[in-house]
Amino acid sequence: MASWQIRSWLSNNLRRVASCSVSTQAALPKNTSAAFSLIRSQPSQYIVASLAGRKYLLAPKDLLTVPHLKDVRVGDVLALQDIHEVGSRDYTLRGDPVISSSRVKVDATVVEHTKGKMEVVFKKKRRKGYQKTIKNKHPYTRLRIGSIEFPDPSNP
Repeated sequence: MASWQIRSWLSNNLRRVASCSVSTQAALPKNTSAAFSLIRSQPSQYIVASLAGRKYLLAPKDLLTVPHLKDVRVGDVLALQDIHEVGSRDYTLRGDPVISSSRVKVDATVVEHTKGKMEVVFKKKRRKGYQKTIKNKHPYTRLRIGSIEFPDPSNP
């Protein structure tokens, strides 16, 4: 079969599959409390949080490696403050720019402080006899993400 025949056959079959598919769109929640309850009812959730100046897509029990965090020890529990997005398979709720920490609570436990792989930088100047090797290991902190909790705002 020629390539143009394959492309034609694929496009026809894809068109047929697209026309046969039935769209099942879920009802949208009326307010943010309803959205949180819908996300809470889903079997798995995720968050997008800022930590050490970067955004990370996190789920419960994830192991996250970030640049070295000073003033934390192994076993310390950190509360993630800057949560930008909470979601599940069917629903997503985005903050403007962040979701209040009273609505979503996620803890991260410091597992270890470690170093990355050895990075070797070789510098040389031609015809001068100058050669220099620089070796470096960047320090990292590993965090274990805890469960995503949605405290009820009505109960202080």
